[in-house]
Amino acid sequence: MVTRRTCPAESTVELIGGRWKIVILWHLFQNIKRFSELQRALHGVTQKVLTQQLRDMERDGLVAWTVYAQVPPKVEYSLTPLGVSLKPVVEAMHQWGMAHGLTEN
Repeated sequence: MVTRRTCPAESTVELIGGRWKIVILWHLFQNIKRFSELQRALHGVTQKVLTQQLRDMERDGLVAWTVYAQVPPKVEYSLTPLGVSLKPVVEAMHQWGMAHGLTEN
């Protein structure tokens, strides 16, 4: 759970900080994803870390997951309205990185 800070920016960083959370958000802005789709999209993330990041984001109200009763079980991850509200923030970060040449070739 995010602790309320005196600086709103600090609270935001606490909410979306971490190596993978912003990248997870970026991919979920595009569409609902299954765990395996996220893992393939996030090069270098381990299953354990991805699971923990998704759990943290669910706990903080950014991500929701839906389990479908089938064999094998199917789980899909999507953004909550709170998660979607971060889109302008993440897009601004993306644009800033592009403007300053911080992309992989």
